[in-house]
Amino acid sequence: MRRSTSYLRYAGRRLAQAAAVVLLAYVFTFVVISVLPGDPVTNTLRNPENGFTEEEIARIVAYYGLDQPVVVQLWQSLTHFLVGDLGVSLRSNLPVARLVAEVVPSTLALAASALAVALILAFGIAYATQNLPRRYGQGLLRALPSLFLSVPAFVVGLLLIQVFAFQLGLFSVIDPDSAWATFFAAVALGIPVSAQVAEVLITGLDHESRQEYAAVARSRGLGQARLFAKHLLKPSSLPVVTVVALTVGELLGGALIIETIFGRTGVGSLVQRSVSTQDLPVLQAVVSLAAVVFVVVNLLADLLYPLLDPRVRPEPAPEGRPALERSAS
Repeated sequence: MRRSTSYLRYAGRRLAQAAAVVLLAYVFTFVVISVLPGDPVTNTLRNPENGFTEEEIARIVAYYGLDQPVVVQLWQSLTHFLVGDLGVSLRSNLPVARLVAEVVPSTLALAASALAVALILAFGIAYATQNLPRRYGQGLLRALPSLFLSVPAFVVGLLLIQVFAFQLGLFSVIDPDSAWATFFAAVALGIPVSAQVAEVLITGLDHESRQEYAAVARSRGLGQARLFAKHLLKPSSLPVVTVVALTVGELLGGALIIETIFGRTGVGSLVQRSVSTQDLPVLQAVVSLAAVVFVVVNLLADLLYPLLDPRVRPEPAPEGRPALERSAS
């Protein structure tokens, strides 16, 4: 009962911190975009090719609230964001929510596929480092995460396109949404992420395999594969939860680059168009939603961690005793 109460207090505190981070991210993004040089409305409407009169320009500026002080614009934008109103695109005159909803599924599919590829690669490498004899290349496997981290995702993507699209013809570059094209895009995006997960997992497995309970299990004849699955994997996987949560931002940011390389239509292409045309409502919405996704995933990881590991106390430890609470992300 006492632990449940402590956990609820911890969850409430983390939820409040997450809400504060989202609000601060929104305000920061709004301020940064507001101080950018150039007025996109003025730049567009005052273009002689568009033929707007001064009265029409003044009416449009008043409609978007751009003639108000920045503080008033921020308050109006924030209140609209809190109720799910992301505004209207300055370029297409379409609701921003509709534009984002059209491209988010493609980006989420790519990010989820990349995360799956990363986890499979990481757990496969970690398993092999614990079970493969040294003479069969265990040292080489332990070096793979460092190699994966040293090669940028866009380089991997270009190599995959050159080999599997142009030379082997396994997928077509003019059909970037096909299953094979999505798979290779996910591989390019997932390889750097797998390196971070594999490093943490290998370190955890090395630590756990040296513990007394592992030696006792081996002395009782437990095979290496069963020892890995039944005793070593769970305690070694707990830090992976933290790493996966922290790599969400890397997946989203990397997805924008990989989408451009593979020619996919997603959030990356939407951001690219918005930057080139200074479509500020779209930029504000995409950055804010990315912050929300990152904060929510890390919040879930923080809430899940005490449930997975009983040693982690949701409340600070008494004075003189070390706290095991996971650091807030």
